[in-house]
Amino acid sequence: MPRLSELHKRRRVRNFALLTVLLGLVALFFVMSMVRMGGW
Repeated sequence: MPRLSELHKRRRVRNFALLTVLLGLVALFFVMSMVRMGGW
């Protein structure tokens, strides 16, 4: 059974990965909508 600090570290890494993926998706949707609306 891992220690509590080990679990916290693993959870923080997973949360950071999820946040990065979500930010990437938001940026992708933003770029796609800008291109579709002819902003560039």
